[in-house]
Amino acid sequence: MQNANLADLQTTIAVLRDRFSADFEQTYVEHVIIPSVLANIYGGERLFVPMIDIQLTKENALSNHLLGLLYENWKATPEYGVTVFLQALEKRGPDNRRKRIYMSALTPDLYATMYRDKVVRFFDKILHVSGAGKPLMGRYLERYFELFWDLHLGIDSDALPAKVREFAQSFHAVLAYQDPTQKTVYENYMTVRSRLAAMKQWIDDRICDVVHEKIPNPERTFAYWWMRNSGDGEYFSRTDAVVEVLHDFMAISQWGNMIYEIILKLAVESGDSEIRAWFKKTMKSDHNDASGDTFTALARFVMELFRTISPNRGSLSALEETGSRPYQTFSYVITPHLATSFYPGHWKQPDRFDPDRFKEVPTSHQIDEARCEQMGFAKCPFERTAFHVRDGRNVAMHNSGFGAVYPVVDGKPLPVCDHAGFAPFGFGYRRCPAEQFTIQVFEDFLRKVWKGRIEFKKLDIANPRLVPIGPGMVVSDDIAFISAI
Repeated sequence: MQNANLADLQTTIAVLRDRFSADFEQTYVEHVIIPSVLANIYGGERLFVPMIDIQLTKENALSNHLLGLLYENWKATPEYGVTVFLQALEKRGPDNRRKRIYMSALTPDLYATMYRDKVVRFFDKILHVSGAGKPLMGRYLERYFELFWDLHLGIDSDALPAKVREFAQSFHAVLAYQDPTQKTVYENYMTVRSRLAAMKQWIDDRICDVVHEKIPNPERTFAYWWMRNSGDGEYFSRTDAVVEVLHDFMAISQWGNMIYEIILKLAVESGDSEIRAWFKKTMKSDHNDASGDTFTALARFVMELFRTISPNRGSLSALEETGSRPYQTFSYVITPHLATSFYPGHWKQPDRFDPDRFKEVPTSHQIDEARCEQMGFAKCPFERTAFHVRDGRNVAMHNSGFGAVYPVVDGKPLPVCDHAGFAPFGFGYRRCPAEQFTIQVFEDFLRKVWKGRIEFKKLDIANPRLVPIGPGMVVSDDIAFISAI
């Protein structure tokens, strides 16, 4: 049986080489097309607690055919930098140190003081009255790259080299179109490959400028806080920071998917009436006041949008294969986000859009030893510890009994919803470190929409331009906004 499987595998590889070698470079066929076909991706179970066991590892948990976007030698090479998103827990340092350092740059206090002005300017630009009635998503994408570099490295849009813009656009296109046998994916992938080494050097040089404060307001960048809290670099080196910036093309690019879906749901003629009603109700309330609750009304509305849309379909884990094979294959399992968020065991009415469901959910600060024992655990699955940042702030990165990291700022806990029914940002120690930052970004998007009395509508245009707005999503650029101001 094993010999039969081997023969089938060898035949498949031979067919792929014969089929694609005439139109694609051989290295691309070997490192992209063949691994993508040989990958096995399995659907995982819905979770009943917000935690994934460490046996489902994050080590190299990225479809193997995409590693060439991050590494010149086509494979994960930690000595050339590694992202926490592709790193097993046991390799992150004590108490998930690497995750805590990454997240130290994206805490809510920094958003308010360091980043919010940049985000607000971004939305002011793409929703400026001069763009009313015109296709929106292409303009979003162009401005998105400018915001990306400004947040990470403090690069003004006028100072962005053309090759950097082209690199970012090509990287984005690969993620959006996905199918490696498409010519557009091949061409954009090879553009990334041709400029990868130079791009890494450019990012490293810009991080150096941030560290040595050679740019205005270096503290208004992610890189500044990463490096301030990295200490001697044992758990987060400057080389790692370079790869984190590159990997954020994969992570933060999901904003495009989410904005597009929200626009569709808020559209004046074709949107979701229930969501539109909740939006109006939320914004007419004192939506920035938590009123004794953990989350403000606007935060709850954004969280419910993420719960019901889930731009990231699941948490990907790598599986280790037993035995040896003459050809390496790759197996992964996806723990589903949307199915978990809609599981009736988590909510009384999971299909209903109801932001108020987050008024009574458990938070990461509440999942302590007593709460875990109450749930039937002998002890917390993850010991509760704290990492005090080294950047001069009174901030400590804590974790819940399920491993979810959250900040305590000036003695005030700023927790996340630590409930399996809220799955769009992942689970436990693997939870997205940009969750709170992202929620704040979308709060400002919705404030702009409300304040500008903006409505969205579908344009009746022939042959609209296709726009690769995010991972797995290429859309017709036929949505516009109108403003009553």
